[in-house]
Amino acid sequence: MNEPSSTRNLDLYGHAELPWSRPRDILATDTPTADLTFFVATVRPDGRPHTAGVGAVWVDDALYFVGGPGTRRSRNLAANPACSVAVRLRGIDLTMEGEAHRVTDAETLERLAAVFRSGGWPASVDGDALTAPYSAPSAGPAPWHLYRLTLRSAVGVAGQEPHGATRWTF
Repeated sequence: MNEPSSTRNLDLYGHAELPWSRPRDILATDTPTADLTFFVATVRPDGRPHTAGVGAVWVDDALYFVGGPGTRRSRNLAANPACSVAVRLRGIDLTMEGEAHRVTDAETLERLAAVFRSGGWPASVDGDALTAPYSAPSAGPAPWHLYRLTLRSAVGVAGQEPHGATRWTF
């Protein structure tokens, strides 16, 4: 498992630091079936930010998302893999930072296509990418590249008990 190498309590109200297992377990339980919108922020070549909503799944202790090769996020990631991903989970808002790299190996593509299908998106493998009869307009036309986020840090802010705010470094 991808466990934090360090944890820092960011809470200003005396709450204990939050365990990484809290958001990790929610990600593992709720993706791909819960109605979650993930927002991926990338860096344009001129340094300006770009953010787009994406479908994502947590599989084997990692976050995966898709993007068409012509989308701004895919072009940005090809030039600079640094990105952040934000999502509101049950009781905790989570922002993850790291690098996203394209996944092209057949075994992982097949495994992730099956996970997406289990959540209702009829994905299949097409060469070194995913395809389906439909996707969100922000994904661009098929086929879609699959990306894996290599997690460097995450911040969780809990809106439900137990409250708290914590930064995890990996």
